[in-house]
Amino acid sequence: MNSSRPVYSSETGRLCPDCGQPIAQCRCKAAASARPLGDGAIKVSRESKGRGGKTVTLVKGMALDAEALAAMGKQLRSACGSGGTVKDGVIEIQGDHCERVIEALKKQGLQPKRVGG
Repeated sequence: MNSSRPVYSSETGRLCPDCGQPIAQCRCKAAASARPLGDGAIKVSRESKGRGGKTVTLVKGMALDAEALAAMGKQLRSACGSGGTVKDGVIEIQGDHCERVIEALKKQGLQPKRVGG
């Protein structure tokens, strides 16, 4: 079995090493971005390292696509009355709101777990 594949074409430029298509038309990149990042085990934690002493509440592991995750982040931020963002599949809420986040997620029928101290 021949596993060598070209990675550059003078006509189209760089090629994806997995599917062999030009990078702009790569099928595997689109499929990977469509998959949710989370594993379904929702973990709620509090963190302050690397944030200048500011505390944030993190929600990890939600198996949602990017738009649904952003909508869930907005719901949780409004439930806590605080700001925050969604980065790399993790919802960050400013302040220590672990209990409020867990209650809000339980009301939606999810089973979050508190991790960390």
